[in-house]
Amino acid sequence: MVNTQRWWLRGGGGGRSYIMILWQRWGKREWAIAAAGFAIVLIALSFILSSDSSSPDQFSGTTDTDFVPLVLLSNAVQRGAYCLDGSIPAYHFQKGFGSGSRRWVLHIEGGGWCNSVASCSFRKGTPLGSSNFMEHQVQFSGILSSDPSHNPDFYNWNKVKIRYCDGASFAGHPESEQKNDTKLFFRGQLIWEAMMDELLSIGLSNAQQALLSGCSAGGLATLIHCDDFRGVLPNDAKVKCLSDAGFFLNEKDVAGNATIQSFYHDVVNLQGVAGSLKKDCVAKMEPSKCFFPEQIVKRTNTPVFLVNPTYDFWQIKHILVPGPLDPNDSWYKCQLSIQNCGPQQIQVLQGFRNSFLKALLEFEQMKGGGMFINSCYIHCQTWMSETWHSPNSPRINNKTIAESVGDWFFERKVTKYIDCPYPCNPTCYNMDFTGKRLH
Repeated sequence: MVNTQRWWLRGGGGGRSYIMILWQRWGKREWAIAAAGFAIVLIALSFILSSDSSSPDQFSGTTDTDFVPLVLLSNAVQRGAYCLDGSIPAYHFQKGFGSGSRRWVLHIEGGGWCNSVASCSFRKGTPLGSSNFMEHQVQFSGILSSDPSHNPDFYNWNKVKIRYCDGASFAGHPESEQKNDTKLFFRGQLIWEAMMDELLSIGLSNAQQALLSGCSAGGLATLIHCDDFRGVLPNDAKVKCLSDAGFFLNEKDVAGNATIQSFYHDVVNLQGVAGSLKKDCVAKMEPSKCFFPEQIVKRTNTPVFLVNPTYDFWQIKHILVPGPLDPNDSWYKCQLSIQNCGPQQIQVLQGFRNSFLKALLEFEQMKGGGMFINSCYIHCQTWMSETWHSPNSPRINNKTIAESVGDWFFERKVTKYIDCPYPCNPTCYNMDFTGKRLH
């Protein structure tokens, strides 16, 4: 049986969280992947820093290289909203300007999940479980960029990066807290509610347009809270949600084990997540199944856009071929780079892609939804300007992700793009953990 108690650190994420996820592994090959992954993130960040933002700042905004300070929730103690270690949850806020002064884009950070007392306790010493370890400033890029050349539709909006420190996609409940010396706080739902209250008090309550987004575990949180977000905003506001690499598939691994289902079951039971899931779903099936996006999106009334690769490297490594199922390293090189995959492995990956597309069928038919489902070997794509919107960004139908999301949000055109199978798309940014480069 796959040991899932260490999966929490292997969860998806974007930006800094992604580095945190990669920094510790078990075994020589995992260390190699971690080191290479860190190098890839540094390469990605170098793209952000070196991207052309040298034009005069005629929009009174900032560039991707500007830092945005950390803000601790002022109402956290009053609301009982704490990170896993009892510290105060936090966010980063950059005020909008011009036509964006009453428009808001929120982005929820990713970082996987914890499914045991031990794994959640470990997080208490990291930014994924404690604000005491969070950077005091972060760079805004991609969907949070204030450079119109990198973020054409949302550059001058009010922007918020919500830090992730609860380990359950902001869906845990205190009733499930352990009554022992671990002193873990399962307050994800309370963090979400306190965060909304604070943002409403600083201007979100006057929003004319708002987009809730998130990457990986933050993308799942976006789906879980999408209708809640719609509910706290003015009735006449245009409100939509964007999940980036948050459509985790309920698929058995190559050995036929329900590895991800078992893992989600532990997360849901440990942190009392059922209380934040769709009630009609929980009434019909085992709650952990309702933690999967396929079950959430079909029950969500607010318009949703999905950005996801069908060859999501996190899902391939941790859902399709988890480490314990590869004792002979037959998948090792393939997982480092999709270019290293042999014909039989590609066939397995194409089968995973087919399952992914099948899971999207019902959502594809829903009115108001949008999709950018490409065939790249990557995970999150909205947090970095190079993949969100640049001359070299991934494209489908000659549209970048940013252009596709903008077309959908402003209803310029129906945007439901599904890429052809690998390796058909030459614009892809495919992660390469061999230490070579993005290609």
